[in-house]
Amino acid sequence: MSNTPLMPMATAVWLVENTTLTFKQIAEFCNLHEVEIQGIADGEVAKGIKPYNPIISGQLTREEIELSSNDENRPLEITSSDIKISNIDKKVKKYVPLSKRQDKPDSALWLIKQHPQLKDSQIAKLVGVTKNSVSAIRNKNYWNYNNLNPKDPVAMGLFSQKDLLSSIEKAERRIKREKREKEKKSLEKSS
Repeated sequence: MSNTPLMPMATAVWLVENTTLTFKQIAEFCNLHEVEIQGIADGEVAKGIKPYNPIISGQLTREEIELSSNDENRPLEITSSDIKISNIDKKVKKYVPLSKRQDKPDSALWLIKQHPQLKDSQIAKLVGVTKNSVSAIRNKNYWNYNNLNPKDPVAMGLFSQKDLLSSIEKAERRIKREKREKEKKSLEKSS
């Protein structure tokens, strides 16, 4: 059986203690040998293992156990769980070594020059600096502005190209929305 329950030995202990299922049914469900189930029933195997209730965990239902208890040729079937496990990459803050921390303001300067449509908050989030730092760099008031050299943050590995593109798209949508709102207001004023 390829679809075994969580903690098969503990589940088998619970099924032996709390049901009238045959050893063969329990063994097939838990992917164990019938002799192991016999040993559990005799108290020779699984000493000290705490029983695990498969009903509470949603792996079995009372009805399923009753059906299999009434027909000893009927195998137990694990309840399929429709839980979807997403494969979406979650952004994890990664450690930036001291030697590369100077690259953050350089990257912010690069983004300001290459993508002026990005808001300071977007740049700050992408690069990992404060919004005040980005504003100071944009206004040329940054304490070390004269020593900054624009560097591509994607090439330096501060974030992915995908992150940059999604931020740019978001900024462009914001600009279009603001432009439509401005046109709408100007039409309302003229009429």
